[in-house]
Amino acid sequence: MTKAILGIIGGSGIYDLPGLEDKREEPIATPWGEPSDALMRGRIGETDIVFLSRHGRGHRIPPDAINYRANIDALKRAGVTDLISLSACGSFKPDLSPGHFVLVDQFVDRTWGRASSFFGTGCVAHVSMAHPVSPHLMDRLAYAAEVEGVRFTRGGIYVCMQGPQFSSYAESILYKAQGFDVIGMTAMPEAKLAREAEMSYAMLAMVTDYDCWHPEHDAVDVASVIQVMQDNIGKARRIVARVAQEFPREREACRVGADRALDFAIMTAPSARDPALLAKLDAVAGRILG
Repeated sequence: MTKAILGIIGGSGIYDLPGLEDKREEPIATPWGEPSDALMRGRIGETDIVFLSRHGRGHRIPPDAINYRANIDALKRAGVTDLISLSACGSFKPDLSPGHFVLVDQFVDRTWGRASSFFGTGCVAHVSMAHPVSPHLMDRLAYAAEVEGVRFTRGGIYVCMQGPQFSSYAESILYKAQGFDVIGMTAMPEAKLAREAEMSYAMLAMVTDYDCWHPEHDAVDVASVIQVMQDNIGKARRIVARVAQEFPREREACRVGADRALDFAIMTAPSARDPALLAKLDAVAGRILG
């Protein structure tokens, strides 16, 4: 069986988890370039944890410039099997008010120009994204939120915009009319790459604002987003720490196949595969490519 290692990707404030021990930095090089920051390793009880600051410490990297491939590859090389993504988001629903948490289960990708796959010319692969979130990981997040008394909603559609600007009013009204629940700038292609790397993935999204559709609330600004995040980061820490405390030692099979996503995904015949690309896929696809 494979040892379970819990990965956390989000802001640097999440590093201060209750009960975290043996905290240490670990720089990891990847063939896809530099990740956003050095990895931070630690342990809660018997659970090994690996953190990555998505935007780098000090929030240096905008959403459209994040090297998502390097981030996921680095986490894969560190042995991460299950990845929890922490993300701020705007809300399109009156009942999803600032401070509310959403366990997102679907994504709509409205980004452009971001490298969204490890595969390409020389080794073509198509993984399923029908169910991008692993149910067993969402179950653990939901249980932890209930135990910690944190208000949350299970399930929701996250539309990923390009950024770094916030939505126009017309965009906000359009996304609301399309039935989306929340909006953010970083889930894509992160979730797609995690699936290609055969990681189980789940997102804990914190509502920080109502985007700009709500007639009784001001348009979103950085100051209000930061204030809500500061007020609620402790809740996110408690949820993640609770998940870690009760995490299994061995990797759980994923009911939607994240752990076997590459079994029938690669289309390119072995004789036609590009050796240079295969070398870069050693961590992500090593199980299937040998």
